[in-house]
Amino acid sequence: MTRSDRPLRLGFPVKVMGRPGLKSQDTRRWQKNPHLKCSLELLDQVLDYLRSEKLDMYRLSSDIAPYATHPDMPQFHSMVADSDAELRAFGAKAKAYDIRLSFHPSQYVLLNAPNPDLTAKSIWDLSSQAEMLDRMELDDEAVMITHVGGVYDDHEASRARWIEGWEQCPDHVRRRLVLENDDIRFSAADVLWIHERTGVRLIFDYQHFWCLNPERLDMRETLERFLATWPAGVRPKIHFSSPRTELREIKQKITPKARAAAKAGTARAKKGELLKAPVKATARIKTVLRPPIWTGHADFTNPFEFATFMRMAEGLEFDVMMEGKSKDLSLLRLRPDLLRFAPDVAARFGITDRDAEALAADEARLDRGVDADAAADVDEGANAAAG
Repeated sequence: MTRSDRPLRLGFPVKVMGRPGLKSQDTRRWQKNPHLKCSLELLDQVLDYLRSEKLDMYRLSSDIAPYATHPDMPQFHSMVADSDAELRAFGAKAKAYDIRLSFHPSQYVLLNAPNPDLTAKSIWDLSSQAEMLDRMELDDEAVMITHVGGVYDDHEASRARWIEGWEQCPDHVRRRLVLENDDIRFSAADVLWIHERTGVRLIFDYQHFWCLNPERLDMRETLERFLATWPAGVRPKIHFSSPRTELREIKQKITPKARAAAKAGTARAKKGELLKAPVKATARIKTVLRPPIWTGHADFTNPFEFATFMRMAEGLEFDVMMEGKSKDLSLLRLRPDLLRFAPDVAARFGITDRDAEALAADEARLDRGVDADAAADVDEGANAAAG
């Protein structure tokens, strides 16, 4: 099957929630001598799970090689090279299963930092992750996604400084690195500007495009321009997520003065404050409800929103990293939703009536109880690096 004949992929990032007990990396502290080899053993089981569920794209944790670039722990610096055989075997298994892999380094990996030491450390981190993908012997579809970074009080200078960081990156990093539009600082127009000056490939993020598009670019035209930054024979990928719509729960400390007023019966609620539950006179914490922030990711993907987007993108070829907070569970729900509500879109991902029984079983399992990841996703704007 050629790439153009292969159905589009759906993927999810890092944490597996559909099968209890699966871990995405060795999380032991340095005193316990964690290692990339241990992470790869854990991830080998993740690959088997992905294959069993026909999930064919996965974002690796950027921490699978613990302390490999920690400046004060040289005992871990040879970890990637020492794991050459294990990385090659892991990559071979991923290729045999036809699972597309990627990294998304943390928001603290910045190529446009004003501090050259931070830029140098970021390039070291990127070099380590690119080396892992190289040692896995993966093709150019296996990428590392990054953002432009902080604004640092000068948007244009910070955007230009990213190019300086790019030029300092070694060749094996530039081969793997791709740049994504974000939701609060650097728009699709900004990353297109950088692409024109560097040739870096671009990742289109749907939710980010809605959150930050001051230039009023057209979505279809912009998507086409992003996809055109990828070379022939290498399938592009994009990011998709629906925004959170529910009330946010904010924990706030109750001051001694407010607590004393509550005990005395003289406390007054703040104007417009909405509480999850009445606050007892002895309480030290209250839960305040606030409206959603649209940069936040929803637990699950809105199937109608996704189908509308995919129909807008009819005729274009790309894989989709779904960034729902419930990770793989969001895909287990989205696939039967697409088959039910948008079979034309489902077919583009290779989902047909033949899969209906298995997908119904997934839905039934989800209805028995699911959870969502409380941790912030690397792509949620409210948690991007400050600047």
